[in-house]
Amino acid sequence: MTLYDYSPITERPALEWPDGKRVAFYVGLNIEHFLPDEPSTSIWPLDVKPDALNQGWREYGSRVGIWRTIDILDRHGVRASALVNSMVAEHNPQIIKAGVERDWAWLAHGQTNSILHTGYEPDEERRILTDITTTIETATGKRPKGWMGPALTETHNTPELLGELGYQYVLDWTNDDQPYRLNVPGMLSVPYTLELNDLGLFLRGLSGPDFLQMVKDQYDVLREEGGRVMALALHPFVIGQPFRAKYLNLALEYIAAQSDVWLTTSDEIAAHYLTT
Repeated sequence: MTLYDYSPITERPALEWPDGKRVAFYVGLNIEHFLPDEPSTSIWPLDVKPDALNQGWREYGSRVGIWRTIDILDRHGVRASALVNSMVAEHNPQIIKAGVERDWAWLAHGQTNSILHTGYEPDEERRILTDITTTIETATGKRPKGWMGPALTETHNTPELLGELGYQYVLDWTNDDQPYRLNVPGMLSVPYTLELNDLGLFLRGLSGPDFLQMVKDQYDVLREEGGRVMALALHPFVIGQPFRAKYLNLALEYIAAQSDVWLTTSDEIAAHYLTT
């Protein structure tokens, strides 16, 4: 059995959002912990220890960038869908506290982005997922309902094991503009994005004005179509740089000003879809 069936968007019933809104918009805010001296996301890959260049670049996110990003989200009334590594609870509790105060949605994002979620036997994976889930629930007061693996990684057993733990959806399969049911009882795929993702865009050399225009264009097309999800994927060590944060502020200003947008979270999108 495949994880999901092919379903052309043109052959589905119209999807209605609350209050007749045309687009469900959420920010997927990646809050990650990286292990020192382990290969991970890099601005300039080096095989050295200590890797001060890349570790420092990543840690800018937790020390500075996240706080600048939070200020911008607050300014426009956007609650984050926080994709959180469970190790953040130990290493960056102030970030967890800030998110709890703002009633963020909390999604499990593995243990650390230095370890991909792959290659596990079922019993080992069940133990790891249980530990991740319990750690996040203890830290935030909320049991996570959504999952996105580090670098969007899963095993073939992950969705079923997540279902056993009470999860409702995954973000790993970026193949649609609407939620859809997986062939795992009770589990959905909710749209995420690799395209409108600061990490991929800015590290390919796009500018702040490029980013702003892409956000506007994405929204405008999805609004015209209606019944769509628009995800904006952010990493504080990227978007939290001052010269980029300026354009995040302008982008969210544009989105929040639209009368037909539902500013929401991935949790609320999944819950709405499950009740329609």
